[in-house]
Amino acid sequence: MILCVRFRQETPEPLFPRLVDLLGEFTPVVEAAPPHEALADVRGALRYFDRTPAELAAVIRVRALALYGADCVIGAGPNPMLARMAAREARPGLTLTVDDPAAFLRDRPVVALDGVGRTTARTLCGYGLDSVGRVADAPLAVLQRLVGAKAGRELWERARGIDRTPVVPNAAARSLAAERSFPYDELDRAEQRRALLSLATELGTRLRADSQVCRSLALTVRYADRSTTSRSRTLPEPTAHGAALTALAYALHDSLGLQRARVRGVALRAEGLGPAERAAHQLTFDPADEKARRIEAVADRARAKFGPRAILPGSLAA
Repeated sequence: MILCVRFRQETPEPLFPRLVDLLGEFTPVVEAAPPHEALADVRGALRYFDRTPAELAAVIRVRALALYGADCVIGAGPNPMLARMAAREARPGLTLTVDDPAAFLRDRPVVALDGVGRTTARTLCGYGLDSVGRVADAPLAVLQRLVGAKAGRELWERARGIDRTPVVPNAAARSLAAERSFPYDELDRAEQRRALLSLATELGTRLRADSQVCRSLALTVRYADRSTTSRSRTLPEPTAHGAALTALAYALHDSLGLQRARVRGVALRAEGLGPAERAAHQLTFDPADEKARRIEAVADRARAKFGPRAILPGSLAA
């Protein structure tokens, strides 16, 4: 049995490692997914503590609240995909346990499955495969013709509740996140974009310091009523270049079409991390791009020596 523990968006990111250590007190098989989620394989813990998944989850929730003041929702399932889906639907204070994967999945929209984005969902819906149950009933060969051989088999298995992804303890981070909260409900679009510039600059600096690049960005906007909206988009090429990250962050923000929205905070996540030495970069004859990258390298050295605020974009320093 796998538990997916999702801490609230308001949980400070520096507190996350302590919360992961808390899960490590119950099982050594814990995979962190910063800034607010972790997977824990508790099959051995259930036998050791002689508790049900819901009872063990309740103990974890109480300890997180008592020790760190961090509330969470918990989903339990036989594999990571089902545990994550359960956690997304769990209500605060309760644990949602998936005992019957087929019944849990059948009536859900196909986009709810891991790995199914808007483009794939649009393709499937065009052929009437708009629910997980209909995808599960479709022949494997049909799905492979629609989305490809490998993706079709993975889709076919996930629609049947099969996820072969293991929980990997101490795994390298697959994402990197940063967030900003406003001292009051922010309606000014310019201030929201200023926060996005700060986030993109921070993520780029951290990626380059670790010699990593990312494949996509995800933007989450938190509103005054504590609801959230998320958008993600893939970069043209894996990169850690601040200008490219900022441009995509602005595009994601524009796609939300916010008009006088009372924004409480924004978070930006770099996903699909990989080593920079394995990433390909499209060469260009534009001298401005090469100049920007050289300036960026100099700024990184200055920040490493004098602190993260040694060099900032002009709009952030004002």
